Amino acid sequence: MTTCTCCSNWLPMKLFFFLAHSTFFMDSFFFFLDDASADGSADFPDRASMMEVRLQAQDDEITLLKSSLADALRRIRLHDQACNWRTPSLQGRLWLRGLGPSSIAPLAWKRRRRRTRTRKMKEEGSRKRNASRGRTSRMGAAPQSNWAQPRSEPRTPTSAPSIKMFIRGRPITMYIPSNIQNYEDLKMEPPPERLELDWVYGYRGRDCRANLYFLPTGEALFFIACVVVLYHINNRTQRHYHKHTDCVRWSVEDSLYHLHREIQSNETQDPLQPCVHIWDSTTLVTLQQIGLGSFQRGVGSVAFSFDSGAFLCVIDDSNEHMLSVWDCNKGTKHAEVKSTNEAVFAVEFNSSDSTNIITCGKSHVYFWTLSAGQFTKKQGIFGKYKKPKFMQCFVFSLTGDVLTGDSEGNILTWGKSTFQIMRQTRAHEGSVFTLCALQGGTLLSGGGKDRKIIRWSADLAPERECEIPENYGAVRTIADVDGEELLVGTTRNAILRGTFSDGFVAIVQGHVDEMWGLATHPSQNIFLTCGHDRQVCLWNTEEHMLDWCISLEDYGLCADFCPNGSVVSVGLSTGRWMVLDLLTKEVVSESIDGNEQLSVMRYSPDGSFLAVGSHDNFIYIYNVTESGRRYTRFGKCNGHSSFITHLDWAKDGKYIMSNSGDYEILYWDIVAGCKLLRNRFESKDREWASYTCVLGFHVMGVWLEGSDGTDINALCRSHSERMVAVADDFCKVHLFQYPCPKPKAPSHKYEGHGSHVTNVCFTHNDSHLLSMGGKDTCILQWKVIGGGAGDSRERLASASSASTSSPEPASS
Repeated sequence: MTTCTCCSNWLPMKLFFFLAHSTFFMDSFFFFLDDASADGSADFPDRASMMEVRLQAQDDEITLLKSSLADALRRIRLHDQACNWRTPSLQGRLWLRGLGPSSIAPLAWKRRRRRTRTRKMKEEGSRKRNASRGRTSRMGAAPQSNWAQPRSEPRTPTSAPSIKMFIRGRPITMYIPSNIQNYEDLKMEPPPERLELDWVYGYRGRDCRANLYFLPTGEALFFIACVVVLYHINNRTQRHYHKHTDCVRWSVEDSLYHLHREIQSNETQDPLQPCVHIWDSTTLVTLQQIGLGSFQRGVGSVAFSFDSGAFLCVIDDSNEHMLSVWDCNKGTKHAEVKSTNEAVFAVEFNSSDSTNIITCGKSHVYFWTLSAGQFTKKQGIFGKYKKPKFMQCFVFSLTGDVLTGDSEGNILTWGKSTFQIMRQTRAHEGSVFTLCALQGGTLLSGGGKDRKIIRWSADLAPERECEIPENYGAVRTIADVDGEELLVGTTRNAILRGTFSDGFVAIVQGHVDEMWGLATHPSQNIFLTCGHDRQVCLWNTEEHMLDWCISLEDYGLCADFCPNGSVVSVGLSTGRWMVLDLLTKEVVSESIDGNEQLSVMRYSPDGSFLAVGSHDNFIYIYNVTESGRRYTRFGKCNGHSSFITHLDWAKDGKYIMSNSGDYEILYWDIVAGCKLLRNRFESKDREWASYTCVLGFHVMGVWLEGSDGTDINALCRSHSERMVAVADDFCKVHLFQYPCPKPKAPSHKYEGHGSHVTNVCFTHNDSHLLSMGGKDTCILQWKVIGGGAGDSRERLASASSASTSSPEPASS
């Protein structure tokens, strides 16, 4: 190989410099330890501080050295390209983020070649050219890059073609299966299957207001994540408005119109641009988009004027909480003014005069008058009454007076022209979160701390009251159905339906904190979820409802069903895991492995083993007997240098493939005593019962350009082995063809989540895909449509023209 003087001189010097400084660091470290112990405990804190400073300095120096090394590798690569070896290079180079903050290191997909036996050449010139270039593999790969050779990889007695990728400077070798001989000829296409949003589980009541309405069509309207749901309360069907690309913050009814905060496509690199969408609730057609680029941070409150909704009032989330009025038909701004530096909770046009606007929020009630494009503001006067910390909500009475609910539990009546309090009515213990005006002047109020709903007469005399169950939380909002029946949104993300006489039952439920654990039943249309709210929930995909829910002492982070379908294992944040009976919901077994959180639970295909992946870098293996009710420790897989992220069992139930937080792919022989398989190429043809590992030859193409190794949270291969679903950190669900072993594989992309997607899983018959958001607490059920006959391995075999045979098709 031709050497370059510009690279060959300074690269060894930098490597020597790194080794020399590492040796000096170790000597200094032990010197300080000995010195500290000799001087006694009095000087130990100072010496410990000095050691910490030294350690930090060494860490910074190592980071710079890594950056220099990455730059050296980049220069070598550029030099090699300039040498013009006249050898075809592998297509599809991928660039990821570099080792240090000051450099960008290439993440290139390369094929590593093993030297083959030298063929006899007829001409001496050909023999010399081969000697200088190195032997090529049978796949016609690019010349071998010696710096990409992983030092930990043992040499194999036979040729083992492979692909190498780098994530954050760490080399990851993927061995090509034997039935692929023409890797470069493989064609990556999107799968014929597609996804269609079928159902949305959950409701955003914990931190939003004005988030529940009842429509004349018999539908309850609410939102969660990026989806507005229209749920028919009698027919139990859903329609969805999903034109939003970020979380919905507020909704308000006129014909029907809705507001949300929208992010422009990442491809345009535009900053966040909140806006308002006005759309028709019957046709779900967007009628107008207002204020794109005009609002800062987001939109906090919105209201339509009472004169057929001709004007829209918007308050954004900027520091000054800008109040603006817009012409709904033209989409133009009519007037704008700074409202207050304090939080604003509600805004509304006066029901009798659209030139008057009322706002309320932290310690204030403002009365605005709009005239000739200019605002004038009058502040509400509390006088002899105690000024509450928060004015939570307000409505208009039949006489035009303003009724406000505050954090002290009072309903205050404000004169429509005096801007002063006329009357104070004690209503609730704790905050008054919502007020709902009914026909005839009747008023409903919802309490926070006391969880009560109270019906008031027109003169604010209490008539009836009821208390909602504690497990649903406080009352967030109330929607009137027919004067008697009510819909109640709660702070624990539930929607209740009922009356004062008959009580209330939940028609919509959801998690209330970040979710990570997701598992589907092996033979039934049910799935289980768990998360940071310490809830374990079992859902029915056909009935679209919650079957049962139990509370735990710790966070639930992972789960898996036993193949017999009678029990399910749940891993917790403390290293403890438990096995639940699906019928009785009782704990039939539990154990503790370490004191760190568990990240993955996986049964072997026949249910004889359970693998438990932990953040202590170990995989614990258990023998499973008595139909999943008895567990005994079989062994422990020790070899990862970082926490376990994903693992899968082979179809024969003897081997495990696992990923870790430092992007390792390891293989284990469980039957042989949890033995680490050093020769990883021996597993290249092994068939896997499931495929959830995010790193592997068959799923290399799911990594997008610019990924840093943490952008993909989860993936799941379908049972038919035809497609793979991916959950990423950018609120997207992707559907790829399986396998997808080439860079930049095309996919179908789907939006709907408003937070990082933490998990995805296919149902037992691949009819639906379930995706789970993190902070948006939303579960989306997607219907799989389209597709045709065929098998993933048949697809690989047909794409490889030199392949002589292919394995038998897998059963669904």
